[in-house]
Amino acid sequence: MQFPDSQDTRLTTLANGVRVVTIHMPWLASASASVFVRTGSGHESARLNGISHVVEHMAFKGTTTRDAAKINIDAERLGAEVNAHTDKDHTAYHLSGMARDAVEFVRMLGDIVRRPTFPAAELERERQVILQEYLEDEEDPMSTAFRQFDKLCYGAHPMAQAVIGTRRNIERFTRDELLAYVGQQYSGANVVVGVAGNVDHDAIVREAEAAFGDMPAGGAHSMEAPAWLGGVKANRLAGCSQSHVVLGYPIASMKDDQPAASVAAALFGEGMSSPLMNEIRERRGLVYYAACSADIMEACGQFVIEASTTPDKVDELLRETHRLLQSHAASVGAIDLERARNQIAVRRMRAQERPVRRVEDAALDLFVHGRVRSPEELRARVEGVSADQVREAFARMLSAPPVLAIAGKLGALTGERLRELVSAPAPRARATARARRATIVH
Repeated sequence: MQFPDSQDTRLTTLANGVRVVTIHMPWLASASASVFVRTGSGHESARLNGISHVVEHMAFKGTTTRDAAKINIDAERLGAEVNAHTDKDHTAYHLSGMARDAVEFVRMLGDIVRRPTFPAAELERERQVILQEYLEDEEDPMSTAFRQFDKLCYGAHPMAQAVIGTRRNIERFTRDELLAYVGQQYSGANVVVGVAGNVDHDAIVREAEAAFGDMPAGGAHSMEAPAWLGGVKANRLAGCSQSHVVLGYPIASMKDDQPAASVAAALFGEGMSSPLMNEIRERRGLVYYAACSADIMEACGQFVIEASTTPDKVDELLRETHRLLQSHAASVGAIDLERARNQIAVRRMRAQERPVRRVEDAALDLFVHGRVRSPEELRARVEGVSADQVREAFARMLSAPPVLAIAGKLGALTGERLRELVSAPAPRARATARARRATIVH
């Protein structure tokens, strides 16, 4: 089925490949402007792991026309909020404020992204800030479990690397390395300028042309799909009273555009009436916190269950979670499917009301699919997922080796016992699922 482009979204591609997308939200008095660059920790070598994140920090520390103080005051005199983030597959720079200032936001972001100077003195100061961030992440037990989880999933592939990088790299990155990385990775084919709010598309395009029109075109960055490995690892951490558990299986990537796994995740663990929360928390009292998500990235996907519990309950938690997963590989109920579809619909509806989220979703669509998928298309695709397709998604996941990472207080559990708890045979998927398996990225 063909769907029309969203009526509120306009796209212009500059001669050098920079894409400019605006999302008209006339009921808003505010606007959000962002610049997305298709580079992140998944594009880094081991030697450069963490450099995308350092560049993101340092971009605000000075340009050829403004120092760090001027960058901050220029935004804040307009009441604008400045933000940025780095992920495994992209880096983003944001300004949000009054809609009347949207063109100015594009100009400011253009200066930050195109003309950073990475002053040496600022780099030494910011290095200490990033090391504090690194320590905070390293000391968090759930973050520790997730770092180990990614390594078990993908081994030496760049997608296994932490976005923040390694301490050694953070301590040694030089100004010249930052400049060289930007020169290599920041190119027109890998940039999306997005603005959402009550804004004029043509005015935004003119400013984007002025800010980004002379950017080298380059070629679109690609990312090789990582092989799914599987494995079990437990890290004992001093000072913890709980065990923090991350359990996962491979699912389709964003490129594959198969919504069944997202529906499966919502069905399994979203909301207090979901099987995970109803059985694990409400009926058995095994956890206070548990969650399930489909983490879908450009080249790979992860079905992730996370929970925190006491060491004496880990055995029962894993056993019952695996039993629930197997039961859904055998049968999916109509009420659960209806709940999951509607929860996704409401979640996306709320996201559609947030300009920052609208722009990010549009940028990632452009990077992966080369177009912006309309809300109507996304809603129809979820509505079209059948109970059999969800059941088959569970069965496909369980046919792959699981990944289990635990950090914190461990008790007497052994690695062999943990493997037994998450590796019992799953119900066999129907032939249609087996035939489709070759198209799933593992």
